[in-house]
Amino acid sequence: MTIGNRSPIFNCQFSILIQAATTKNAHDILKRYWGYEDFRYPQAEIINSVLQGTDTLVLLPTGGGKSICYQIPALLMEGLCLVVSPLIALMKDQVGQLNKRGIKAACLYAEMSGNEQEILFNKCINGKIKLLYVSPERLQKRVFIEHLRQMKVSLIAVDEAHCISQWGHDFRPDYLKIATIRSYHPQAPIIALTATATPPVVEDIQRNLLFNHSRKFQNSFSRDNLSYLVLREEDKQGRLLRICQKVGGSGIVYVRSRRRTTEIASYLIRNGISAAYYHAGLDIKERDIAQQRWMQGDVAVMVATNAFGMGIDKPDVRFVVHTDIPTSIEAYFQEAGRAGRDGERAYAAILYETRDIENLQEFFDLSFPPQKQIANIYQAICNFYRLPIGAGEDCQFDFDLEAICDAYKLNALEFYNATRFLEREGLILLPQQTEAISKLHVKIGRDALFQFQLDNPRYNDLLTLLLRSFGGLHTDYVPISEHKLAKVLLLSEEQVRNRLLHLHELKVIDYKPKKLQPQIIFTSPRIDSKDLILTESNYHTLKEHAQERLNAMKRYITTEQGCRSQALLEYFGEATSQPCGRCDLCLSHPKISADSISQHIIAILSQQPLRADELLTAIGPGNEVAIRQVLRQLIDEKKIYINRDLQLFLRDK
Repeated sequence: MTIGNRSPIFNCQFSILIQAATTKNAHDILKRYWGYEDFRYPQAEIINSVLQGTDTLVLLPTGGGKSICYQIPALLMEGLCLVVSPLIALMKDQVGQLNKRGIKAACLYAEMSGNEQEILFNKCINGKIKLLYVSPERLQKRVFIEHLRQMKVSLIAVDEAHCISQWGHDFRPDYLKIATIRSYHPQAPIIALTATATPPVVEDIQRNLLFNHSRKFQNSFSRDNLSYLVLREEDKQGRLLRICQKVGGSGIVYVRSRRRTTEIASYLIRNGISAAYYHAGLDIKERDIAQQRWMQGDVAVMVATNAFGMGIDKPDVRFVVHTDIPTSIEAYFQEAGRAGRDGERAYAAILYETRDIENLQEFFDLSFPPQKQIANIYQAICNFYRLPIGAGEDCQFDFDLEAICDAYKLNALEFYNATRFLEREGLILLPQQTEAISKLHVKIGRDALFQFQLDNPRYNDLLTLLLRSFGGLHTDYVPISEHKLAKVLLLSEEQVRNRLLHLHELKVIDYKPKKLQPQIIFTSPRIDSKDLILTESNYHTLKEHAQERLNAMKRYITTEQGCRSQALLEYFGEATSQPCGRCDLCLSHPKISADSISQHIIAILSQQPLRADELLTAIGPGNEVAIRQVLRQLIDEKKIYINRDLQLFLRDK
């Protein structure tokens, strides 16, 4: 008898058995590749939903383990998982981590040559890749679609799914095109993931991705171990230094300008705090070194622009401080959420002064240059690279913002903001992260290569060393190190590069040297600037929604009542009745302040006696006046005593 003819009770039992077996398989993969014994809630439920073929929306806070929710189903399902992600740096980071675990993953991005792409496509079609990461801009390319039709796609994962909504804080028009690829693989479910989505954004995600019979999983955005503070402070650097000294441990300081990263890092170093700085203007090697020093604990504090943090998973960050007001609650919540992922006490503070509110609006206005100026800047970029009208599609060039601005007397900030709109219109692709490594592929067959070595003995040692040191050169583009080659061959790196370039010219190899300069890519043929009219959704609607988010941020900063945690949760549509008791607003409330501070002091002193300054350090940043008042009250009530060494201790000790 077939399953379909069995009784409903049997079918239900059979379904339960299948689900149990699937759950066991998922646990086996989790332990085998990630080394974890069990899933966090609700990862197992999300994985089961995906494996049942259901379109699934996942809303988990930063650090909530979203990636596993599609990576494990990808390994359990037959075929390939297509992952759409907006950031090249994030794609490369995740692919690198998966490869280290022995999982076949790759990413497709604009800087890859046609030959590189063809090799990757063939591996995907032949089932040699389990997860393929792509940027949304790639989805509409004719070459990609032709190969996509031949792939066996089992799952489509959309990371940073809030980018599909015009209400979202990082709207990307190309995300709206994701739904079109469903027609090529209609059996493949979609899993959409984000850490920040308001109720309107949630509706947009499901509608724009054509969800059908969908399920939504949403963990509470509440972070019980995280104290949110908004501190009005004229001496920001002084307050920042006190926070670093009191809280201690690892921290992130977010600033708006690149110049301020170096200034504040230098200030902290002069005052005994180990610090590094990070911004998009540094070359890749400098950024990687700074990031590794911070990740490994060689420096305590990273001072950075918002270019830092995506994909960073450091659990023991004790504080995140913003010395400039973020432009949206979504951006702030994501950045602040990088603190305290280990569940231990952590702090997220915004330091501001009155003038910052006005500066915030001025900065916003500069973010939306007049449309005529955007067209002028587009013309300047095209002229700089000498592109005629109708030409330039898929061309890429070294991107030098300062050189273009100097040549055409343009304001750098206005230029940068204008290019964001040109990117949204699909005219250019701005540099995100250039190649930090060189890559090489042997183009000729083994027999032809052997004959070439016999005919050209000058290159024999180099080619032999390449083949011995780097596997897979005949079938793929493989990362190589000119430094290592030079060391073995007793040559300079320049000599090795020159020989590789000559072999490239002879079409023996395809050699792609690492790029030290960021690249700009023209994703469409040049149009006449007179014909450049920004679409409504890419300018006016975007500006309107951005202003609403900015106003919400202003209200969050300036409010003097309520609870910070409650305000953030309500913004994301999560109602909560209990104030956190830890934020600056709660601590300014007399009753809440006295009760919570008193409990905190007693809990700390129950562990060991401390001097008053040590106690303040243990409590962390907050309302120091209120803390001292409560401490004096506890002393007056004889619940706390002071010994001859000026140490505070509990009466019952």
